[in-house]
Amino acid sequence: MWINYFGIRVTDLGRSIDFYTRVFDLVEIARGGDDIQKYVLFKDRMSGQRIELNWYGRESKFATPYVAGEGLDHIGVRVKSLNDTLQRLEGLGILPSTKELGALDHQGRPKDDDVWVTSNGHNIAFIKDPDGNFIELYDHPEEPWGSVPDGY
Repeated sequence: MWINYFGIRVTDLGRSIDFYTRVFDLVEIARGGDDIQKYVLFKDRMSGQRIELNWYGRESKFATPYVAGEGLDHIGVRVKSLNDTLQRLEGLGILPSTKELGALDHQGRPKDDDVWVTSNGHNIAFIKDPDGNFIELYDHPEEPWGSVPDGY
């Protein structure tokens, strides 16, 4: 597995897009969301490192009062097989925390599974580090394992 990107919580998505692209010359490679929550994924032109900006409106279950310096939203880690990784982590006493996120599916129903499947067929689960920071684990079954995929 490898760290593929860091997600940062922002209060003004447009202002943050302007800042990160002007200051770091990042290239946008994916975006999504709706009126309640949005994300934009960027890639550094030189290193290939990725950063995801996450904006949550007041209606979002992820919205919390913003405290400067506490903007880490989550760390995205690509794994070869999410199922194999979750089995290995269970042996270490680490269980998925995905249900705690309280996210909704495309029909507005609460997701109550440990693993989510995206519209692209990627399997996603979240675990927490000892301080409660979320780490997203996901696989990319359609991409060769040795490659770093653009987007998700």
